[in-house]
Amino acid sequence: MKQLSRAEQALLDRIDAAAMLPQVERWCAINTGTRNLDGLATQAAMLGDAFAALPGTLTLIEPTPVEAIAADGTRLALDHGRHLVLSVRPQASRRYLLTGHMDTVYPLDHPFQTLTWLEDGVLGGPGVADMKGGIAVILAALAAFEHSPAARDVGYDVMINSDEETGSLSSAPLIAQLAAGKAAALTYEPSALPDGTLAGARPGSGNYSAIVTGRSAHAGRNPQDGRNAILAAAALALELGKAVRDGLSINPARIDGGSANNVVPDHAILRFNVRPRTPELAEEFARDLARMIARIEATHEVSIHLHGAVTRPPKPLDEKAEALFGLVRECGAALGQSIRWQAAGGVCDGNNIAALGVPVVDTMGVRGGAIHSPAEYLITASLAERAALSALVLHRLSGGE
Repeated sequence: MKQLSRAEQALLDRIDAAAMLPQVERWCAINTGTRNLDGLATQAAMLGDAFAALPGTLTLIEPTPVEAIAADGTRLALDHGRHLVLSVRPQASRRYLLTGHMDTVYPLDHPFQTLTWLEDGVLGGPGVADMKGGIAVILAALAAFEHSPAARDVGYDVMINSDEETGSLSSAPLIAQLAAGKAAALTYEPSALPDGTLAGARPGSGNYSAIVTGRSAHAGRNPQDGRNAILAAAALALELGKAVRDGLSINPARIDGGSANNVVPDHAILRFNVRPRTPELAEEFARDLARMIARIEATHEVSIHLHGAVTRPPKPLDEKAEALFGLVRECGAALGQSIRWQAAGGVCDGNNIAALGVPVVDTMGVRGGAIHSPAEYLITASLAERAALSALVLHRLSGGE
């Protein structure tokens, strides 16, 4: 284990721990559900003011257009907020990517909107862990890192998107652009466990809508002339259930459509999620799905249009990722933090980054838990802890002693 040098200790002493919690409290007072564009705009402005303390250029990037399938099968445009990007020393030959997200899963009409102290050092509230606490860690870590002599020779981009909680569909091209050529990436999702355990390998994830078109008929007079879209959608759901296997989970989640009880329904939409553990399983599922659809179309004499894809690629740990995790563990040990990692079932922007061949640790954010629920909480001591961890990782990653 490489212990802290005097220079490193001086670097870490620059972390302004007292400023971090008030930042989180101010940011979490703003509702930033993914569809709350006004709240996201307010949050982006607040973050822009905060990150202006760092060198570089701040930009608000327009979201890429995204379409979804309505219950009647028509395509509709989904509006998203703009994404914040800070670019520091873009001319440097060695650069990093740090990512976070400003959106939460709590819309304006959700009852969970306020901060509450659950006990001493434990703050409950929407987004405290996932991931406005993580954004505070990014800012504090970079502010300290800028005082490292090693920082002069490296650069970095910070991206804070507005749509991570719904799959980063409007920011995926931006993530790919920013990740290209980076030496390493850090993403600030909360730790996988409250003790600080990191998420290692992750599955991929894809959301699909299978639009089934049949033929209507009178359910009493001539049902034989109809082609029941609901039955075909249900049959596809059952086929998907049979395709589940080790390393591949499939969740048929909802069927939209139908008609009056005396009408054979000619329209249905099956919505489902798939999570493959490896790229090979993702490719295998795509081939299997095409065969399933062809079978259902032939058997039920319907047509099926598929909308969707695996948009979060699987994230196995390769040699470069293992080395980056090892560095994080070494830095944690120097700080008295025990760092380990384990496979996780969720997905995040780290999936997209890893798919481009960039090593990433994607749970560098705060310790906390119960995310995506009204019991979400932040262990406030972890704000400074994780900022110190990131500052030291960046210092040593950049050739600091």
